[in-house]
Amino acid sequence: MAHAYREIFSAPGAKAFSSAGLVARLPLPLTHMGILTMLSETTGEYALAGLVAGAFTFSMAFLGPQVSKAVDRRGQSRVLPVATGVSVLGLAGLLLCAASGAPRWTLFLCALLAGLMPSMSAMVRARWTEIYRGRPQLTTAYSMESVVDELTYVIGPALAVVLSTALFPQAAPMVAGLLLLVGVALFVPQKSTEPPVKPRTAEGGASAVSSPPVLVLALILLCGGAIPGMVDTMGLAFAEDAGNKSLAGLVFAVYAIGSGISGLLFGARRVDVPLPRLLLIGVTGTALTTLPFLLVDGVGGMVVVVFAAGVFFAPTMVVIMGMVERTTPEHKLTEAMTWMIAGLQSGVALGAAVTGVVYDHLGATAGVSVAVVAGALALLLTLCGLPMLRTRLARAKSGTAVAGTADRGEPAVCR
Repeated sequence: MAHAYREIFSAPGAKAFSSAGLVARLPLPLTHMGILTMLSETTGEYALAGLVAGAFTFSMAFLGPQVSKAVDRRGQSRVLPVATGVSVLGLAGLLLCAASGAPRWTLFLCALLAGLMPSMSAMVRARWTEIYRGRPQLTTAYSMESVVDELTYVIGPALAVVLSTALFPQAAPMVAGLLLLVGVALFVPQKSTEPPVKPRTAEGGASAVSSPPVLVLALILLCGGAIPGMVDTMGLAFAEDAGNKSLAGLVFAVYAIGSGISGLLFGARRVDVPLPRLLLIGVTGTALTTLPFLLVDGVGGMVVVVFAAGVFFAPTMVVIMGMVERTTPEHKLTEAMTWMIAGLQSGVALGAAVTGVVYDHLGATAGVSVAVVAGALALLLTLCGLPMLRTRLARAKSGTAVAGTADRGEPAVCR
């Protein structure tokens, strides 16, 4: 397994851009939880803290693809510094408004501006795609990126809570802004691995999400994201019932471990199975592993169940990114990948919010059932979308062959 991952880093510049990308992508989960912790500490109003943090998350879900669309048109080195600058200014304004007791609307305005934070995981994936397009190593690279995403979503929230409670309330958002500046400053100058701007077709002005494959896959991730969103809320609720909120960190970590291990194993193997079938297997497994949540009534049970639920997450994300790469024109690829991440982030936020409301009114069993419903919807979308996805993948493969580029090879997972 280790050989497969050493192999992808043998490409010139791969270690440098992936390391810089890691620093630059940590601010996203750090910012969300940092806003929650900061405002709950400074105002004592959890509802306000949740609304402002939600404004940031949904702002990024909408603005992130627009930033990536501009990147596809103008290049990473021209767009990322501008977007980063505006996002950091928004974060700085949010800190000042929170510290000075400014009107509440200013908190929302600054959170919306901070949402211009670029989707660095999409930028890193775009560079891997440029290096390994049409080769088996691309699946390995996507698998590694999914694992890195999991790690940032475990480290980021925990670090945010520690910073804003042990130091001062504004510490976590402040560190997030600094990490974003440093990470982008290290990432952008690496011109040798930056994807060149691709020529646009006549319909190149349309958004990538107007493409049926991109839209369907983003919606599948929206539903799938509600499952870890439920885990976030119910993990915290069960930990609070047990009298120790820190136990929630164990729940989050075990979910990420299950996803990370399966993602690493999936990326190290050459699976000779068509992508649509892999998607169906992954989403079906995701839906089925939500059923045991209905039997959970405490932290111990949650820890056991979330490990199994996480096993299908990273491989399914890898398959979806592979389908996006195969069905999206090169000049829209970064935007399309960002829509996937935006769908996932929105699903996590919606799942967490809906679960909280359901739990407050109907109890724990109803709360965990949010994941069951989300898994069923994801499976229904997959079943409805598979014929179209198969057609688009076959058309893309035929188009590649006609263009005379099939001799580059294709990922074994796509055969």
